[in-house]
Amino acid sequence: MKKSLKVLTAVGCLGVIAACSSNDTGNDTTSNPDVEVNKEGFPIVDEEITLSLMAPGTGLAEWKDMPTLQEYSEMTNIQFDYTTPPSSDFATRLNLSFASGDIADIIYGAGTSNLTPGMEVDYGRQGILIPLEDLIAEYAPNIQRLLDENPEIAKSITTVDGHIYSLPVINQHPHAGWAVPMWYNGEWLDALDADVPTTTDELYDLLVRFRDEDPNGNGEADEIPLLDVQMNSTRKAFIAAFGMKEWGIEEVDGEVRYAPMTDNYKEYLTYMNKLYEEGLLDPETFSQSDEQKKAKGQDNRIGLFPDWFSFFTTGQTEEEAVNNPMFHPLSSPITDEPLIPINPGITRGTFSITNNNEHPEASIRWVDYFYSDEGADFLNQGPEGYLFEFDENGERVELEIPSQYESSEDYRGTLTPAYGIPTPTVVQRVEGVELSPFDEFLDAETAEKVDAFGEVPIPLLYLTNEEQEIVNTIEVDLQSYVEQLEARFITGVEPLSNWDKYVETIESMNIEEYVDIYQEAYDRWASS
Repeated sequence: MKKSLKVLTAVGCLGVIAACSSNDTGNDTTSNPDVEVNKEGFPIVDEEITLSLMAPGTGLAEWKDMPTLQEYSEMTNIQFDYTTPPSSDFATRLNLSFASGDIADIIYGAGTSNLTPGMEVDYGRQGILIPLEDLIAEYAPNIQRLLDENPEIAKSITTVDGHIYSLPVINQHPHAGWAVPMWYNGEWLDALDADVPTTTDELYDLLVRFRDEDPNGNGEADEIPLLDVQMNSTRKAFIAAFGMKEWGIEEVDGEVRYAPMTDNYKEYLTYMNKLYEEGLLDPETFSQSDEQKKAKGQDNRIGLFPDWFSFFTTGQTEEEAVNNPMFHPLSSPITDEPLIPINPGITRGTFSITNNNEHPEASIRWVDYFYSDEGADFLNQGPEGYLFEFDENGERVELEIPSQYESSEDYRGTLTPAYGIPTPTVVQRVEGVELSPFDEFLDAETAEKVDAFGEVPIPLLYLTNEEQEIVNTIEVDLQSYVEQLEARFITGVEPLSNWDKYVETIESMNIEEYVDIYQEAYDRWASS
């Protein structure tokens, strides 16, 4: 894989963190006074210690064999016993560990899908997760610097009881705001001498041309103007064209609303149903796999499609992919201000210390290094001698990967844990690496089509235990119903004449209480 991919695999979301310190944590941390922690430099402890760490495994290598972790253990004098179940099993294993009390000293790389905000609040209240803000203030200068420089983000990582129980991944990469982008088939645009659309009407007209004018030039009517898998990647761009930022709870001028029951959402469904009925949206959108999508792309049958990079779908080289422009946010008859939803700037749940940990001071010092420029590069790229080396002039030189690996990403995943999971660090461009033409292309497209129109749907919020319980009881059925009806409305199985019945059903699911809870949580965030 190319250099541009190396950083994004570890991407969470662009943001930085801050925290409020408290002298009364309300939790007791078990610290071993016999082990002295050095507040600066390496080693962190003069006397070797061993900690236990639980994290999702990606299956490319055992963590104990990763050069990054081996070298860092030598630097710090801290050894680890690793428990790394497969990512698919991690949530279950983590929950069982919490339930049994046999929880590792450190929970690493979980992310909010596994260590949810509700779990942070609950296990923090129980004292199983310990508060981090005082430890940060005394032992984590790199994290504290980020906190001091960016106090607004404290609102998003401080729970309702005033404590921080988990550190985030902070993404400062130029493309950090991305949701999964959409890309146009540049060859098709060239064949039709067409421009990138900026309105919903222009997009409709272009998709019709994709369908009817044989842009792939094979003499067959096999073109698929637009496709996705379950609308999971294109949805954000299309709901945005009708004035929405999220397929669920969103904030608009300080007011929280549930977007899938608004008139805006009805307009989105109407538009997508039109595309589906006219053969402009792939009829297999709600049934195909990602592999099937990519196969169509490699056959040059797709005009507009989502993926992290267009060549992931088309099979082209980076040099060829420079000709595939990024989707431009659309205006529509109901909104003349294009927008694109972007990530909120932070992914929580990447590093927590439990009350079984006898060395919390050493643990916070251990992770603090990864929030420095040097440490972030070390975690993301591994030690010198694997992916890179420095020549006699101190210039960074990329190294050839071993022949048994298909890509540098596969190889990198054997060197460092910062692969495929959200790790506690600052993700940024590696200094000293020259940008490729593809990187420069992505930067330009991002500035023009993401940065210029991006809005965060709603800040990262924490709920109280009581609020979370109510939300949980409402959310499962609500999300399932909305998901099913989206597919039915778009495919025409459910006529849009049944819209009022759909809204009434949502109202019967205690949606008012659901929205009120998030409004209160947002108000707490805004006033904190």
